[in-house]
Amino acid sequence: MNTPLRITAFAAGLAAAFGLALGVGNATGSGPSPKPATAGHAGHAADPGRAAGTAPAAEHLPGGLQVSERGYTLSVDTPFVTAGSPTDLRFRILGADGRPVTAYQPQHEKDLHLIVAPRDLSTFQHLHPTLAADGTWSAPTAVPAAGEYRVFADFTPAGQSEGLTLGADLHAAGDLRPAPLPETGRTVTVDGYTVTLGGDLTPGRSGRLTLSVSKDGRPVTDLQPYLGAYGHLVALRAGDLAYLHVHPDTTVPGPEIGFTTTAPSNGAYRLFLDFKHGDTVRTAAFTLTTDGTTAPAAPAAAPTAHPTGETGGHQH
Repeated sequence: MNTPLRITAFAAGLAAAFGLALGVGNATGSGPSPKPATAGHAGHAADPGRAAGTAPAAEHLPGGLQVSERGYTLSVDTPFVTAGSPTDLRFRILGADGRPVTAYQPQHEKDLHLIVAPRDLSTFQHLHPTLAADGTWSAPTAVPAAGEYRVFADFTPAGQSEGLTLGADLHAAGDLRPAPLPETGRTVTVDGYTVTLGGDLTPGRSGRLTLSVSKDGRPVTDLQPYLGAYGHLVALRAGDLAYLHVHPDTTVPGPEIGFTTTAPSNGAYRLFLDFKHGDTVRTAAFTLTTDGTTAPAAPAAAPTAHPTGETGGHQH
């Protein structure tokens, strides 16, 4: 990951979601993996379309808290789904004229990244939907349990230098069983891999998080690029699911993946690290509070690994 990782607060006013998004590299063929490209997730430059002297609305807030911002609106065509049943999430990004946006600036090798997470932050899905000619996006998926979910669309419209993260609610019918925030320690296991978290979150101050990957007691030094980097980190704030962008500062394929982050406030956060090894993307999840502590370790449920090339992105 070539770009310094810093979380920038930038979307605005509804109560919803916090997710740090970080880019990862591409699947590779035979031979050594190429170094990931240096690219920002959704950009963080000033909005060129804003009139001079006009302040952006709630510029200091994290992304994903609004369904509409800077003239763009996330319109979900399928806001009601049934838990456990396959569904095709369909949505559109509408411009200021009310028409669907059909042209985008790719970020981390995709025109749009879609994150789906429940309010209790027990699961996480990072999807890459497909775009139809009429501007409708679709992503096949299935939410695992009943409840309230937040959908985040992370994208940069064509001709814009600054990206957006818009958020909207998704309602899943079924037998609702509310659960507390998942508990973890500083080390979690995923499909035989051990991932250890180092560093702390400090409100209003930049800090470094490092996630170290090992397997069978040995450091993994040949991580594969995925979406342009060696690791992709999403952080969601418990309570409102505020979503922020993070960029990696790691340029070597392991074992450590580093990110520079700034928490917007005190509280508990869920961190989701995507990493790729053996042509498979896996996700390690942590619960971390801003005082640097983690919840006590709980029995780990091994997430399902998703082989390279699976449609609809990987889901956890």
